[in-house]
Amino acid sequence: MADSQSNARLRADAGAPRSGVIHVRTRLTADFTVVANALAQRRGSAVTVGVAVYILSLPSGTPVTIAALCAHFTEGEILISRALRELEAAGYLERRRERTPAGQIRTRTYFYDVPGGTPEPDPDGPPDPPRPSKQPVADETPAEEPSVALTEADPQAISVLASLRHVDPRLVLSGREAVRLAPAVTAWLAAGVTPAQITRTLTTGLPDRFLTRPAGLRAFRLRETPLPAPPPPEPVARPAVPPLQTCDGCDRAFRAPAPGHCRDCRSAGTGLPAAA
Repeated sequence: MADSQSNARLRADAGAPRSGVIHVRTRLTADFTVVANALAQRRGSAVTVGVAVYILSLPSGTPVTIAALCAHFTEGEILISRALRELEAAGYLERRRERTPAGQIRTRTYFYDVPGGTPEPDPDGPPDPPRPSKQPVADETPAEEPSVALTEADPQAISVLASLRHVDPRLVLSGREAVRLAPAVTAWLAAGVTPAQITRTLTTGLPDRFLTRPAGLRAFRLRETPLPAPPPPEPVARPAVPPLQTCDGCDRAFRAPAPGHCRDCRSAGTGLPAAA
């Protein structure tokens, strides 16, 4: 007698999808990192997402310089630095200059699980030193990077940056931010880009909500948008060449705007009508 056959699916795969990925979950109690879906599923470069997840998994105080990241990943400096710039422009990464109790300026890197948060002391790392209150802006500038006054910056570049707020009121820049962005705008102007084109590049396709300061987004676009190719040189106007004529006196070919005698015949007076 033949065995009975059943077409019913096994209970183990009764809820499995017909296509796509099937997750095999393991409950982790140690050595894991919580990553927001907005970051893990971020569209764009896989290198950027990988660098972000790697930084999130590191304990506080671990170096995350380009050299340190290149020592871990197989990608080179160009891709790693581009990933850091994308994370900074999106608001996940922030480089902040802070003054130590000894009076030295150092750059600290903050990484946000969700852009727009407030940095807080990490329980896994050492406490942050207290920041001095009411310090003048000039004191937070390193000695090797002298500050540039607003009056010393390129006035045309400053004018272009100041006019952005007329297109989008959110694009209000401080004087210090305008001075920092002015050299990039000057380079665009020197390359032949008109102020209207620069304004259109910096204001087109803006998100509904900024995750970082407008200056960071402006700096990212100025840095990452390729400069247009310079216009081809205008052709040099060449003087018109008179047509060839046949000399009425010696039949020699010469160039002249109208028929007549060549230079030699005119000099010798050959074939010319006699004076009255």
